[in-house]
Amino acid sequence: MKSVKNDLHVALKKYFGFNSFKGLQEPVIKSILEGDNTFVIMPTGGGKSLCYQLPALMQDGFAIVVSPLIALMKNQVDAIRGLSTNRGIAHVLNSSLNKGEIRQVMSDIENGVTKLLYVAPESLVKEEYTEFLRKQNISFLAIDEAHCISEWGHDFRPEYRNLRNIIEQIADVPIIGLTATATPKVELDILKNLRMPNANRFKASFNRPNLFYDVRPKTKDVNKDIIRFVRKYEKKSGIIYCLSRKKVEEIAQVLQVNGINALPYHAGLDGKRRAKHQDMFLMEEVDVIVATIAFGMGIDKPDVRFVIHHDIPKSLESYYQETGRAGRDGGEGYCLAYYAYKDIEKLEKFLSGKPVSEQEIGNALLQEVVAYAETSMNRRKFLLNYFGEEFDEINGDGADMDDNMRNPKPKKEAKDDVKLLLEVIRDTNQEYKAKDVISAIVGKSNALLKSRRTDERSFFGCGKGKEANYWMALIRQVLVTPMLYKEIEQYGVLKITKEGLDFIENPTSFMMTEDHVYSENKIDDIITNPKGAGASTDTVLMAMLKDLRKKVGKKKGVPPFVIFQDPSLEDMTLKYPITIQELANVHGVGEGKAKKYGADFVALILRYVTENEIERPDDIIVKSTGSNSSLKLSIIQNTDKKIPLEDIAKSKGLTMEELIDEMESIVYSGTKLNISYCINEMIDEEAQEDIFEYYMEAETDSIDDALEEFEGEFDIEELRLMRIRFISEVGN
Repeated sequence: MKSVKNDLHVALKKYFGFNSFKGLQEPVIKSILEGDNTFVIMPTGGGKSLCYQLPALMQDGFAIVVSPLIALMKNQVDAIRGLSTNRGIAHVLNSSLNKGEIRQVMSDIENGVTKLLYVAPESLVKEEYTEFLRKQNISFLAIDEAHCISEWGHDFRPEYRNLRNIIEQIADVPIIGLTATATPKVELDILKNLRMPNANRFKASFNRPNLFYDVRPKTKDVNKDIIRFVRKYEKKSGIIYCLSRKKVEEIAQVLQVNGINALPYHAGLDGKRRAKHQDMFLMEEVDVIVATIAFGMGIDKPDVRFVIHHDIPKSLESYYQETGRAGRDGGEGYCLAYYAYKDIEKLEKFLSGKPVSEQEIGNALLQEVVAYAETSMNRRKFLLNYFGEEFDEINGDGADMDDNMRNPKPKKEAKDDVKLLLEVIRDTNQEYKAKDVISAIVGKSNALLKSRRTDERSFFGCGKGKEANYWMALIRQVLVTPMLYKEIEQYGVLKITKEGLDFIENPTSFMMTEDHVYSENKIDDIITNPKGAGASTDTVLMAMLKDLRKKVGKKKGVPPFVIFQDPSLEDMTLKYPITIQELANVHGVGEGKAKKYGADFVALILRYVTENEIERPDDIIVKSTGSNSSLKLSIIQNTDKKIPLEDIAKSKGLTMEELIDEMESIVYSGTKLNISYCINEMIDEEAQEDIFEYYMEAETDSIDDALEEFEGEFDIEELRLMRIRFISEVGN
């Protein structure tokens, strides 16, 4: 097992540049590599995608990743291509491709180039794809956003429900289902539907301690409050969610008029405009996106600093997932929601035309949102309890990171009322939802209570001395203890646990706070200081690196974070790497990214270090292992002797791609390498001059750019070898 662990860490460093795994990533990856069915609940920002990307890169064949949105697929494919010089390492197979692109995808799969194939569930049912995939070497199948399978999930997709049947027609391979949000009910529904009840299950903590949760009353001044809030985050990225397209357009225009760089995003925009707005947000050309829930699923932008809900969402799963797009890099993330009960009433009206079972599910989910918005208890504890996780509101990580904890309401003793509440639930045979229990307590009869003669019982009206809102607040606070729970199968019927029955017999202290009553009060700004990632030690260099990253990203047509993420830039400001090899030792970079994107960055850092007479830390010097040094020396000696590259690779047990990797490492570190003799046999002199001239004038050494420039006239291997020759002769 030790060697497997070592292999995993070597692969993690090689492909992603990280020295250690996050949370449950390592055991999840081991489960997949061992061929077991696997189910993962890992909150947004927990590193979910790496759980299937790394094993796919490590294994023979390729993994199929089922994903619900084209935008999500594009994002992940861009990120994976950023790890490799071979564009074919990751592909999408969906309705956005033309016939030529589909042929290229199939060719790369057949030739063993592709490691990750992203598909929509609809693509898998196409006979031409099914026939093709049946004949290929598939390592495993990953189902991302697996909550789409469940009718209880917040993004239910009927076509996801049939995935198991589709998969069985293609291959008998291990399945990994992944989701960021799943209540225990949704989890069981997914496992049952995929017919893998014995899957290895991994559930990470839902706690995101760097996120600050704030719920404010939604008044007529809400737009003014949003503008005031967003201005505090000048030049920082944020998302504002609205439930309607009309409201999205309205808020976007209000922000623009007030000097805020914002754009709308919703399904009513044509595809090109939608994609353009999304890319502008990712490329940091726009600060704020105002969107319906169509925006954001799988958008892996690590530095979103705030998420605002202008309209309260339809479920706590939606709320949790949408707020989870803030602070993915561990830095500041402010989650602000505006709440008015009339918005809930609107959502209830939307449900009225649905089938009865769907109405009941939708209303049960809505009432959880109401409970969260109106509660005055620790919001983090409330959220985590909803997902089946306990939280210590005194000592837990992030315990004070919400409006209720920063501005607590006074508490009062309520043990007698808790006893009365539990007794009424017990004496009504645990058959009622919260609103009916409260009706019985305050003595307000309704058809259901009359039909069961509850209004004739001695306890009917026993708590009429207090308002219904008080009893609702009490129920919500008892629900996060072990004494009471909601039976989801019965759409929210209250059930007492053994601990609850014990409390009736031996009541103990229970301190409660009354819920918020959201009226048209003046909004008080809550000044908060959420915990963030450690600041860079050199803010001037950090700003220069961010500016360069933006330019390089624009030049290559990829989002800035695909180049290097903020933690990598911060590490550069600590270590001041001035060679590609040193850059490869920076957090989150690795050899591939250092080679592909590093030249401009190390040049900038070298210039900055020289001009400011900065003393660099000693530990930046990378000490190569003896075996690695001897391999490089052997390659230099063998090329000096003009031994064919195929023979050098064979003698060292390398593939041609691995040999070229090593040669690139040699020339990028500043050593000359003579490979003209082998290039002369592959490419004629005139063509060599064309390529050499291209590299001399190019703004980047990207192989993809070169491939595009020469329109398929030369293959990747030829262009890489010419690049090695160019760097060796011109750069060294």
